[in-house]
Amino acid sequence: MQKIIAQIAAEIRVAAHQVQAAVDLLDGGATVPFIARYRKEATGGLDDIELRELEARLSYLRELEDRRATVLKSIDEQGKLTDALRAQIAAAPTKQELEDLYLPFKQKRRTKGQIAREAGIEPLADRLFADPTLDPAVEARAFLRPPEVLDDGRPGADFSTVPAVLDGVRDILSERWAEDAALVQSLREWLWVEGLLASRRVDGKDENAPEVAKFRDYFDYDEPIGRVPSHRALAVFRGRALEILEARLVLPVEPEPGKPSIAEGKIALHLGWSHAGRPADDLIRKCVAWTWRVKLSMSTERDLFARLREEAEKVAIKVFADNLRDLLLAAPAGARTVMGLDPGIRTGVKVAVVDSTGKLVETATVYPHEPRRDWDGALATLGRLCMKHGVNLIAIGNGTASRETDKLAADLIKLLGKQAAAPINTAVAAIEKIVVSEAGASVYSASEYASQEMPDVDVSLRGATSIARRLQDPLAELVKIDPKSIGVGQYQHDVNQGELARTLDAVVEDCVNAVGVDLNTASAPLLSRVSGLSGSVAKAVVRWREANGAFASRQDLLKVTGLGAKTFEQSAGFLRIRGGANPLDMTGVHPETYPVVERIIEQTGRPVAELMGRAEMLKTLKPELFADGKFGVITVRDILCELEKPGRDPRPDFKVARFNEGVEDIKDLKEGMVLEGTVSNVAQFGAFVDLGVHQDGLVHVSQLSHKFVNDAREVVKTGDIVKVKVMEVDVGRGRIGLTMKLDAAPARRDGPRDNRFEGAGRGAGRWQGGGPAVGGSAMADAFAKLQGLRK
Repeated sequence: MQKIIAQIAAEIRVAAHQVQAAVDLLDGGATVPFIARYRKEATGGLDDIELRELEARLSYLRELEDRRATVLKSIDEQGKLTDALRAQIAAAPTKQELEDLYLPFKQKRRTKGQIAREAGIEPLADRLFADPTLDPAVEARAFLRPPEVLDDGRPGADFSTVPAVLDGVRDILSERWAEDAALVQSLREWLWVEGLLASRRVDGKDENAPEVAKFRDYFDYDEPIGRVPSHRALAVFRGRALEILEARLVLPVEPEPGKPSIAEGKIALHLGWSHAGRPADDLIRKCVAWTWRVKLSMSTERDLFARLREEAEKVAIKVFADNLRDLLLAAPAGARTVMGLDPGIRTGVKVAVVDSTGKLVETATVYPHEPRRDWDGALATLGRLCMKHGVNLIAIGNGTASRETDKLAADLIKLLGKQAAAPINTAVAAIEKIVVSEAGASVYSASEYASQEMPDVDVSLRGATSIARRLQDPLAELVKIDPKSIGVGQYQHDVNQGELARTLDAVVEDCVNAVGVDLNTASAPLLSRVSGLSGSVAKAVVRWREANGAFASRQDLLKVTGLGAKTFEQSAGFLRIRGGANPLDMTGVHPETYPVVERIIEQTGRPVAELMGRAEMLKTLKPELFADGKFGVITVRDILCELEKPGRDPRPDFKVARFNEGVEDIKDLKEGMVLEGTVSNVAQFGAFVDLGVHQDGLVHVSQLSHKFVNDAREVVKTGDIVKVKVMEVDVGRGRIGLTMKLDAAPARRDGPRDNRFEGAGRGAGRWQGGGPAVGGSAMADAFAKLQGLRK
């Protein structure tokens, strides 16, 4: 365990005692949010990101140690464990390298090399390799033996001829070399740097078919495998899985016919052998070639493809996690009355109005689109609902008919604005509309929780309710939905689903606990994300609340069945009670530290209610005066900060992007236009921006800033409102090229418009727009976001 502690400490660049403290807390049942927020003293201030990395590495390294013990035991039982091998196994830093060392000793099916060894040919193989001056044909005669006949009468191994014996030599040597861990690892690392990932369209596939055309950029593509970006790797793997693309690992220089490849040369160099024209050299050369072509080329390709997929998945999962975090921590509109519109054509637009507390107050269905085309009737119904309930915001789902429904909302706002002379609700006069992602709304609508929450409401109307509530409090509403259904990922269905679920669940947990939860209003799904609260305990909290009324204090939690002292310790600090008996219960101050606050009260002579919010006075207090053996200076500083801004929400203020009048469709966009939009999704290669034209535009990473940007999230995040300039519009392909460098020139007209997203050999395709040239494959993949590849 000390070895693991030291390794993790080195990897995340912290002291070993910090890692040890964190491991002890995790093993004791503490959650990451609790440790990050309330055990800074013990861990030396490790934050939630460091702790998540620590937790993941701890799990991996423990599994590695368990496997190491299993391997050692297996080899020892075979009587083949030497001191040197034991040392190599003990030093193996990864599961892959451990398995490389174990490969020669792993129980496997009977191979040709094993059959040859059983026939006694191994001494000949050793002799010829050790002394290539020997004549293989002459030496092989001593190893001839009659053909073997098995017990059931079938023919067995046949080493009755010289060629058969020499084939046995080849099988023995190639198998031995292919199981040489050092050789395998050196070839693997060399090819990771120098090898190429190549893909071609499968013969017979119609390149104009919609499902095939999505992969056009990979019909004739190759790129150094170690530098393939995540999105391109996953696109190639998806194309291969759909049998649209062939993918293979290609050597940096293909050998001439009859000549040895670079890989074979590296094997020979590793073995310390070179062809010198000696009698056995031709045989050894054939053994080397066999080692690469038959034994190692396919397995190395498989290993490197697995490595590429693993690294690509890590990036894709991180993109999803980062975007999900930004979405969950998006600015809440707060206590405002919202009308949710779930667009539809023939089935109508579903309407749900929720009051400032999120309670559903009225629903309706209007039919402004085909086939009824009751535009005026829809406006009348929506206007009546706005007037009746004092609607402040209109939330429009971004699904089918979203563009048309957005125009309906715009006409509604204009209509209400014209009624200024009439006595209308002032809130209606200030009404705003915003298009929101409806991803996951249908999943929520059909969920068991939605049916319990709104048992008498039609499934389709539940979706409109969810869309409305997303504006009021994105975090509280989105936690009701499986994170994978929220739809801010990159190739999310192509990655390891277990790892994706674990990562996204951790993000949701971190976000919920960073914001805090109102104990007396939170739903069971929201409570279940609080540190220490399981789904069953969260339901028990809600049942207790329904039976006994609002919680008066955090201590009342201990009255809930199934909620013991440990759960209370982990959860209490993240639960808020507004207007309760103790003002501290509405803050992030943990109940275990209330005695520290009492010392502050005693020192200042002021009750806690007068201390809270008095930043100028609290800043004059010295944390050292209130620290003790249990709670040190770091904890006291956190308490004072919390008292300065009690119950503060870390999320930003709510703002709505102002879409330009008359810009409602991609056809309305002109090059050079400067527009305001909302960042809808972020990947490493760029950011997608919603301009209100129902087709997101792309700001490539090269167009985010005048300085070099490696990852788009260095500049923007999901939900940001940004100003962009239109660089190019391709109506036919539904592509909008944008820049945040507002002084940039529009795209150059130096080639056919439809050829601006080319993807020829080694990723040489280029976007022909203004600014630095960027990979055409990346651009094309980026624009596939709403066109199927990301679904």
